[in-house]
Amino acid sequence: MAKVSVILTSYNHAKFLRESIDSVLKQTYPDFELIIADDASTDNSWEIIKSYSDPRITSYRNVTNQRGFKSEAFPQATLGEYIAIHHSDDVWEADKLEKQVAFLDANPEIAAVFTHASIIDEDGNPFRNEDHPYYRVFDQPNRSRYEWLRYFFYHGNGLCHPSILIRKEYIDVYESFHGIIQLPDFESWIRLCLRSEIYVIPEKLVRFRVRDNEGNTSGNRQDTRIRIQFELLQLLNFYRSISTVELLVRIFPEAVKYINDQHPDVLFALGMLAVEKGSNQVTNLFGLTLLFEALNDPQRARDLKKFNNFGEKDFVILTGKYDVFSVETVSNLNLIIAEERANAEQAGQKLEMELATEKANAEQAIQKLEIELAMEKADAEQTVQNLRKNFLTEQAVSKSRINSLEQKIEDFSREFAEKAEVYESEQKRLNEKNSQLEQEKVLVESQKAELEKAFAFAKKEIVDYYTSTSWKMTRPFRWISKKLRG
Repeated sequence: MAKVSVILTSYNHAKFLRESIDSVLKQTYPDFELIIADDASTDNSWEIIKSYSDPRITSYRNVTNQRGFKSEAFPQATLGEYIAIHHSDDVWEADKLEKQVAFLDANPEIAAVFTHASIIDEDGNPFRNEDHPYYRVFDQPNRSRYEWLRYFFYHGNGLCHPSILIRKEYIDVYESFHGIIQLPDFESWIRLCLRSEIYVIPEKLVRFRVRDNEGNTSGNRQDTRIRIQFELLQLLNFYRSISTVELLVRIFPEAVKYINDQHPDVLFALGMLAVEKGSNQVTNLFGLTLLFEALNDPQRARDLKKFNNFGEKDFVILTGKYDVFSVETVSNLNLIIAEERANAEQAGQKLEMELATEKANAEQAIQKLEIELAMEKADAEQTVQNLRKNFLTEQAVSKSRINSLEQKIEDFSREFAEKAEVYESEQKRLNEKNSQLEQEKVLVESQKAELEKAFAFAKKEIVDYYTSTSWKMTRPFRWISKKLRG
């Protein structure tokens, strides 16, 4: 037999079921069995459960929905030394069982060990709504069992159910009353702390899922809010089992105010605490009930008058002070509603008058606007006619100008064509003249070259002549001839 039996309760959580099962199978602590109890789910949860072939898994299914499983469904003889409770929409961290088993092994005086929890949303993301009751409800310090009982009495639950690992000999705390649907785990914690110590590991080893639209069994809905009031009243009756002054004062140190050492009445003191210190009307009602019972026990009533100076007149004052059924609250709310309704009716009448005035003003404004619009329309039509007339005139002028421009363009085009023709003829003549000049230039340059050649030859001939003998021989004759001329 495995040392740890994990009981996983399942109902219509197919969307989350596989992750929940896998988080158990992946635990680092190996010596466990997994018992899956499906409460007649109408989705495919059972098919998912049966798809596992792991030998550590045993599965059960209710034929009809029973809103959970009682502890007698799992005989102690079939369970391990420690028992863990898991839910099909929550997730365990891998080392949860390992740390809890080690703690219980080392602390035999502790009946059960819990852990802190991470709060996640529908999709498994960190839950961000800081105003939601679940946001930090499980972030609790460790307390003695007496301090826990005091906390439960004044504040309610603060322990995360899917985080528990409990010794088998205390599994009977799950034998809850029939008809307790919203607070069965809270009932178990009261039963447990009346018997033994518990411990909370200050690590977030569980991921607790808050469903969309308050889909949790304990979600903040109208039916749960109403049902919780009745169930809380029944669970407070567990505190009736406090039979000694010593136990009462260990749980409620402030109870000494109501204890007479000569003749202590534990339930009277508890009743006074519930009435004067209780944080809600259900606790106040529980206290008034305890006091009523004391007054209707002749011997206790005499003793309370003698030793506590408390009698029927004192009780009647309390019943008129603590509005446990919200009678005065409802009455005040009705007065407020009636006053608000009267104010609303007056405001409605005033608004109707204002609307009528506004309507009349609006109708006058509309009539005036219609007249103005008619005048504007007539002016606009006249303006349109004038614009049309001006347009036609401008159109005729523009057409005449266009025709004139077209004629000028045509004349210009013809003139341009004629000038172009003259230009082309003159260009041709100039080209021919240029060609003729080029030929004459070539001829002149040729003649120039021949003259230059003839000049060079003549020059050479003259030089040769002057340097020749003939020139020198005729020199006297040239001198005589010059003289004769001179």
